[in-house]
Amino acid sequence: MTNGQIYHVCNKSIAGFVIFNNDSEYMRMKNLIKYYQLEDPPTKFSYFMSHLNEGGDILNLDLIDRKNKLINIIAYCLMPTHIHLVLQQLKDNGISIFMSNILNGYTRYFNIRHKRKGPLWVGRFKRVVVSTDEQLLHLTRYVHLNPVTSYLIEKPESWTYGSYNEYCSQGTTDEEMCCYENILDIDSKSYKNFVNDRKEYQRELAKIKELMLE
Repeated sequence: MTNGQIYHVCNKSIAGFVIFNNDSEYMRMKNLIKYYQLEDPPTKFSYFMSHLNEGGDILNLDLIDRKNKLINIIAYCLMPTHIHLVLQQLKDNGISIFMSNILNGYTRYFNIRHKRKGPLWVGRFKRVVVSTDEQLLHLTRYVHLNPVTSYLIEKPESWTYGSYNEYCSQGTTDEEMCCYENILDIDSKSYKNFVNDRKEYQRELAKIKELMLE
């Protein structure tokens, strides 16, 4: 994978096994994603987990050293049986290192929590290059509409385990995870219309057909 390039990255659970059962499990993965952006974390993940913000749900963005990042998170969505990430690689093997850390870290957490053993994910993660800005914009819509397409919710803003609300709030949320300011020019109102106008036709979006990894 090439530094500076953006990729759509996805991985599934084994046999469609539900790997996110409640808020705590979703938030664990969100914190792993935030922490392992760093190439060389200054301390153990357990320390960061003990210094959550007042809401207790996600690490403070101020804890991230932006100069020490492996990747930029452009967009993401966590689903009950799989994850979607839109990532920009910043350093050599950055995405591979990042994905190994978050997938292995969550597997250890999940297995201890549920008293199970063995792998949780289907092999190596899949990734597809995002070639153009237009393709990227449509891809973010696809990612953000995943829970709507799966009939988990009716409105994308109801899903709190992805970056849609971050795109729509533009800096007013405490859960900022994404870094797309120099990549996408997003106006929250226009983006809401862009997403919601096509939520009933997600599967027909030809522009992202080759990016659908499931």
